[in-house]
Amino acid sequence: MSTFALLVETYRTERLKILSVWAQVPDDRMRFRPEPRARTPLEHMVHQCVSEDTWMKNMLGIGVSRPALPAEETRASFIDHYAACSAERLEILARQPDDWYAGQTTFFDVPRSRAWVLTRRLTHSAHHRGQLTVYLRLWGQALYSTYGPTADTGGLFQNGARVIYRYGLPDDVPLPIAAAQPVTERPDRQK
Repeated sequence: MSTFALLVETYRTERLKILSVWAQVPDDRMRFRPEPRARTPLEHMVHQCVSEDTWMKNMLGIGVSRPALPAEETRASFIDHYAACSAERLEILARQPDDWYAGQTTFFDVPRSRAWVLTRRLTHSAHHRGQLTVYLRLWGQALYSTYGPTADTGGLFQNGARVIYRYGLPDDVPLPIAAAQPVTERPDRQK
């Protein structure tokens, strides 16, 4: 097993968490801006796609067969496009030997290991995903599990709350998921 298998596994699950949150954004809220300095959900999706494409290409040397952005700027198009691009990146990351991860690259203007850059990419993506979950809360929408139970799936784990992912288990996201409809009721009450 690779020393850096954890990073590949983390990227695999983090991309699914991004897709899950994006699937919960209602189409009519894509241009919602909670504050003048804040991004809309559409701008978050653009940022995620462009910044991940840029970091992966320029800092890690991982290019994919698609452009950074989908042809249409709809929620469904972003979901399917990011799913395809991140799946391709995941395959490339999974093939890299340990010395590739340990090797040096440049993070903006600072020398860092590729493992360090990928870790920063993961946390950068999680940060923006968290911002979108705040929007979901502002809209009164139920939240599915990300790393464990939420208030919408029963509260605290130690009190018996359940982990409920948007699509059951983190590995069973149906692709393409463009038809995924946002959920407005508690996930634990879904039929």
